[in-house]
Amino acid sequence: MPEGSKPRLGGRARKGGEGDPEVFVADEQEAVPVDARRWAALAEAVLAAEGVRGNTELSVLFLGLDEIAALNAEFMGADGPTDVLAFPLDAEVVLAPSAGSTGPDRSPADPADAPLLLGDVVVCPAQAQAQASDHAGTLDDELALLVVHGVLHVLGYDHAEEAERERMRARERQLLEQLHWRGPAPDAFRQDHAG
Repeated sequence: MPEGSKPRLGGRARKGGEGDPEVFVADEQEAVPVDARRWAALAEAVLAAEGVRGNTELSVLFLGLDEIAALNAEFMGADGPTDVLAFPLDAEVVLAPSAGSTGPDRSPADPADAPLLLGDVVVCPAQAQAQASDHAGTLDDELALLVVHGVLHVLGYDHAEEAERERMRARERQLLEQLHWRGPAPDAFRQDHAG
């Protein structure tokens, strides 16, 4: 993680138990066709590039305008739809042992066996489509940017302050060039996201 970023998992390494990181994708909207496997692969590549290892899980959910507007109002206090929301989870709470009974024929659950739940990224393809030409350039690039942006938020990046914004923007660009474009950013992206 770059110097100065704020990890949301209590400063602990983002490493689960035995296993590999998994990304689960659900497309719950019909306005814009979405290649769920492709965006899951991009999210998995971002996790790997950020050093996430072991039995960890992240979900990416594609929602319509009304659904993301409701989440935006409930969790951000903002009116109308947005393009992406990120909901990091607190690993200490997720891995806490259950207070319930394990039953007569079961041994107690081992928290080390449970996956480290990183959080959820929610993307609105219809909003991405509406803003793509003025933002990332194309719908494909906009969706890639939103997936990367959301995953970075789940991992602790923020953009509330100028220094954080510059650090997050630089990391987004690095990841997009490495994992999405496989080369330098297109001209349209460079112009819209210059310093």
